Amino acid sequence: MSDSKRIAFYDFDGTLVSSNIVTRYAFLVRHLPSRARVVWKFSRLVASVPTYLLLNRYSRRLFNETFFREYGGIKKAWLEEQGELLFEEVIRPSIYPGAKALVERDREQGFYLVLVTGELDFALGRAARYFGFDQLVCNSLVFENGVATGKVAEPLIAEEEKVKAMSRICKARGVSLTKAKAYSDSFSDASMLEAVGMPAAVNPDGRLRKLATLRGWPVLDLKNPSSSPIATVRGNHVHIS
Repeated sequence: MSDSKRIAFYDFDGTLVSSNIVTRYAFLVRHLPSRARVVWKFSRLVASVPTYLLLNRYSRRLFNETFFREYGGIKKAWLEEQGELLFEEVIRPSIYPGAKALVERDREQGFYLVLVTGELDFALGRAARYFGFDQLVCNSLVFENGVATGKVAEPLIAEEEKVKAMSRICKARGVSLTKAKAYSDSFSDASMLEAVGMPAAVNPDGRLRKLATLRGWPVLDLKNPSSSPIATVRGNHVHIS
């Protein structure tokens, strides 16, 4: 059973799975009921990839805000119906070999498990249940008359908003952030990792790997867990085994 005095925060894309916001959207677009809309939206996506890559490197918040406009015009009911298929066809095959074991180890140690990600809610329900997360913090689209407007409900979860959400959860559960754990693969989540007392860089990008080395954080490779140390906790200290 989770202990309210121990909390572990997990990023999703690149940390637990190799799929991402873009690949999951592309999958959904290919399954739209209107063939004309499939061609139109997929063409837009392909043409916009270079722009999205630049935005992602500059600001994850700006990337999310801009990218989610692609959902404009898609019906809410249809998106919700795709959740199970999206998990089975895209998310489950992309789960890193060591991901489930890492989450389960934290559960066994009594941590309250929180998934904190910029992805949209309808895409994550099945994945959250698969991993056994206790709480999900993510983004939600704004709908009008059951149709996506392309806007995201505030606050948009990215960068510092992740830290604010983590802080609210810790406060509600009477836990200091300095006694919490956090995992991420991206330099854009540096503030998320620096906010907690027990951070770990997971499958880190180049900039995060350098920061982890500088800070002395554990570096985990869930793509090849047999060659990667696992961070465990005894008391309020991280131990590598």
